[in-house]
Amino acid sequence: MNLTNQKRMAAEILGCGENRVWVDPDPDNMKHVADCITRNDIRLAINWGLIQAKQKKGISSGRRKHQAAQKKKGRQRGPGSRKGAKYARTPRKREWIRKIRPIRYRLRELREEGVLDTRTYRIYYRQAKGNMFKSKAHLDTQLRIHGHLTDAPKGGEQ
Repeated sequence: MNLTNQKRMAAEILGCGENRVWVDPDPDNMKHVADCITRNDIRLAINWGLIQAKQKKGISSGRRKHQAAQKKKGRQRGPGSRKGAKYARTPRKREWIRKIRPIRYRLRELREEGVLDTRTYRIYYRQAKGNMFKSKAHLDTQLRIHGHLTDAPKGGEQ
């Protein structure tokens, strides 16, 4: 039974491709569809459910979800997976901000507590700006060495 004309018209009416047009495989229904020669007949067949548009085939996101879960755990992030230069991934400025903010907060905290006087604070602030300290812990070590800090470090157990 040749239904190419009916499928073509149904595809136009349903707004899909001819490959997505489904015709009921029951012989009686196929015969009825074969008798449809006008667009109106095709519309009636669609309303009766003899002709339908198949659902679009989607792309499974299972692999993508699995890979995202692995990356969340820290996998698949080695040098072979990296694209872009070192500083394209984390710009120098972002690294600097991450480094300098805790140091400056620590200096401000010590000045407000009265541990550092304004003059000493300014000296260490300028040194921090000059990238002298690697981290907040390094700053505390330097302050201890120079005798400005005598107590145990905050948050540490001693």
